[in-house]
Amino acid sequence: MVKNTILTLLLTIGFSVAANAQRIAYVNVRAILESIAEYQEAQKELDELAARWRTEIAGEYDKIKAEYNRYQAEQVLLSDEARRAKEDEIMEMEKRVREMQKERFSPEGLLFEKRKELVQPIQDRIYGAIQDYADDRGYDFIFDNSNGASGIIFANPEYDKTNDIIDKIRK
Repeated sequence: MVKNTILTLLLTIGFSVAANAQRIAYVNVRAILESIAEYQEAQKELDELAARWRTEIAGEYDKIKAEYNRYQAEQVLLSDEARRAKEDEIMEMEKRVREMQKERFSPEGLLFEKRKELVQPIQDRIYGAIQDYADDRGYDFIFDNSNGASGIIFANPEYDKTNDIIDKIRK
């Protein structure tokens, strides 16, 4: 009798734990992206654009270097005023090229904007598919393990305890 009671109790606890278990999965988003031809085309376009801009900027720096070398050769023949004017001209050329570089390659630059334009819709489709998959199959969390470090890309809102922690901190 005692054995049956203990066995029943253990089975009840076991089923209770199993019923509360969360379903977790992981995906490799990079592999998913690379399997999509549209993404590969977008990446190729971005790489070509970046290479073209790098070549253009390198050409501008070559012009600045040539101008500086000319200045170095002529420096002894120039008056102080002409020397300052030439130095200002070279510094202005460098400033323009740095601005061009920043305009194109900074986090707010044209390349980043082009990447958002081309890649963001593809990523949105993938994340939508992952969310649908999780909802259809009852997953609570799906992690991305593409970069070696797993990040959550889907989480059942039921497990978001952010507000509980905020409330606890405010008490």
